[in-house]
Amino acid sequence: MSLLQLQKVHAYYGAIEALKGISLTVNEGEIVTLIGSNGAGKSTTLKSICGQVKTQGAIVFNGKEISSQPPHQTASEGIAHVPEGRRIFSRLTVKENLEMGAFSVKDKKLIKERTERAFAYFPRLKERFGQLGGTMSGGEQQMLAIARALMMQPRILLLDEPSMGLAPIIVEQIFDIIQELNREGMTILLVEQNAFQALQIAHRGYVIQTGEIIMEGEAKSLLSDDQVKEAYLA
Repeated sequence: MSLLQLQKVHAYYGAIEALKGISLTVNEGEIVTLIGSNGAGKSTTLKSICGQVKTQGAIVFNGKEISSQPPHQTASEGIAHVPEGRRIFSRLTVKENLEMGAFSVKDKKLIKERTERAFAYFPRLKERFGQLGGTMSGGEQQMLAIARALMMQPRILLLDEPSMGLAPIIVEQIFDIIQELNREGMTILLVEQNAFQALQIAHRGYVIQTGEIIMEGEAKSLLSDDQVKEAYLA
C-alpha cells in the first residue's frame, strides 16, 4: 500500500528550479533510498515533502494532498524529518531535546513512555540524559536527532544523510537501528550519499541527478547495475 507519493514535483529556490518534475513512491513498511551526488536534489526532495520549499505538483501522504500544508501540520500528521547535519538544540539537554520532539503531546505519561522507548534504541542517550546536546559527539548527536523524531511516533521517517561525518563503527550502529525500526513497522525514506550502505538495507531505490529521477528499481538490482556502480559505488 502506498503511503507517500510524489507526482511530477517541481521545487524552487527563488528562480532556481531544484527539482524538475520528480515522481516517487514509498509503500508502507518499506525502506526506500534516494541516492545521488551532492547538489542532485536529495535534501530538497525531503524538504519538499515537509513543506519547507516552494513546490508544484502533487505530494500525497496517506491518501491526502499535503503540498500546500505548513510544516508543523505535516509533522503532526505523521511525517518526521531528521535533517542533514542533525540540527539538535545544542544548548538544551538530551531530556529537553526529546521533549521538544514531542511538542504536541500533552500527556506526560505518554512522553515518558516514548522517552523510555527511545532509550531502548539508543542506550547511550540514557547515560547522557542531563548533558547538553552540543557537548556530545557527532554520533551521539545523530542518535539524539533520530530519537527526537521518534518522539512524535511518526508514520514515516525521513532521514537525510545519517552517516555524514561519522566514524565507520558509528555508521554501522546507526544503520542497524534504521533496520530495527523498519522491522518493527516504521516506513523510512532514506537520503544517503553512501550509496552502497543505503542500497544494502533498502528495499527499493531511486537515483536522482540534477533534479531528475534517472533510474529506479529494487535495491539489489541497483547494487549490481554497472551505471550505478561506476557513478556511485566506485
